[in-house]
Parts: sequence; C-alpha cells; structure tokens
Amino acid sequence: MDLQTASTSVSGRLCFGSPTPLRYDIMGPFCAVPFMECRHRVFSIGHAVDGTLWVNGKTYRFQNGRGYIEGDRGRSFPRRYAWTQCSFPGGSLMLATADIPLSGLCLTGMTGAVLLRGREYLLAIYLGARAAGTEGGRVAVWQRDLTLTAELLEDAARPLKAPVGGAMARTVRENIRCRARYRLYRGGIGPSSTLIQTGPLLSMNTEPEGTEKRRRRKVPPPPLF
Repeated sequence: MDLQTASTSVSGRLCFGSPTPLRYDIMGPFCAVPFMECRHRVFSIGHAVDGTLWVNGKTYRFQNGRGYIEGDRGRSFPRRYAWTQCSFPGGSLMLATADIPLSGLCLTGMTGAVLLRGREYLLAIYLGARAAGTEGGRVAVWQRDLTLTAELLEDAARPLKAPVGGAMARTVRENIRCRARYRLYRGGIGPSSTLIQTGPLLSMNTEPEGTEKRRRRKVPPPPLF
C-alpha cells in the first residue's frame, strides 16, 4: 500500500493468511434472486494478518492479528439497515438486518454468522430467523434455540458515501471502530418478547476491561426488550 495526499501519508504491507469462508453463501437462496438492489457476501469470517503500516509517520505493527473480508455489490444500499462485525479471541461474528424490496413488497432480511472456537453458527431469514428488536442501537435475532444480540454502546458514526441507483449520491453513517456489546445464547424468545436464557455461548464487550463496570454504576444500560 502506498497512498499519498496533501494531508495523509499511508504506506506499508499486510499479509493475509488463509481465508475462512462460511459453509455457504450468507444470502442463501436469495443470492440467486435476480434484480436485487444489493447483494452481501462474506469472503472470510476470519484470517491471520501480519505486517506493518506507516500512517502519517506513526507505525502500526500487526502480528498474529485477525482480519475479516466482506463485500456488497448492486446498485443501491438498503433504505434502512443495521450492520455490525467484530473479531475477538477465539472467533469472529457479523450481524446485519435490512429492508429488502422484492416484487413490490418490502421484507426485513437478516443474516448473522458467528465463528466461535472453531464452530460456525448461522442465523438467517431463510433458516427461520426472526428479529425481536431492531431499534435504539440494539439488534436481537433468534432462530430456534439460538439468540444473538448486539448493542451499540456509543454513537460515534462517520459519514460514508453509498450508492443510490448506481450513483454514489447518498450519505450513510457507519463506524469502523466503536464500543459494542454482543451476546449469543442457547435459548429463545418467550412470551411478551422476553429472553429465555438457557446457556450463554458468548458474552463480550468491545472495550477495555473495567470500563463497562464503571459506566454501569453511573447509568444502568437499557433493557434489550
């Protein structure tokens, strides 16, 4: 990599290890549906990253780092969507929900994948997944006996250009690095949309240890449901 502008200097080399693709296309049978405005694909749910980058004179070294590669192709971003991804010791995850216009209808699509200690968990609308909450910076998806939740802990999004009808004419807001909380349960959604936890498979915050404990004493986090 060698990028030079009036205000930015980025150079270096990163080497990626063998990619870890999912068992099949994350969109399932929808990958074959014609005329969809956007198609999502996960090329690698996790792989090794080694190398060095120099950014404006500062050195960033990657040794046994973790990488993730996904992509979108089409003519427009979904009208409404939520997306999150995180790599962590022992695995990686991604979760996305989006409005899908299809034959005059508007469906709420959802896909999620968790690689945890060598085991892959897939959640998707075509596998029977349903959303229990997709507002207020929180997303909860359940599929049979699995429940995956993601909660945004700070709103620090940055503007990003996105396509509309093939033209980069829309501005969305995303953040490549933010604080979030993830939970994967062996459980489901019970009466009145309450979470029935029968065994946590993953419970993790993407922030330094102790920070969330101090934050909780000041402002208790809102309930997911």
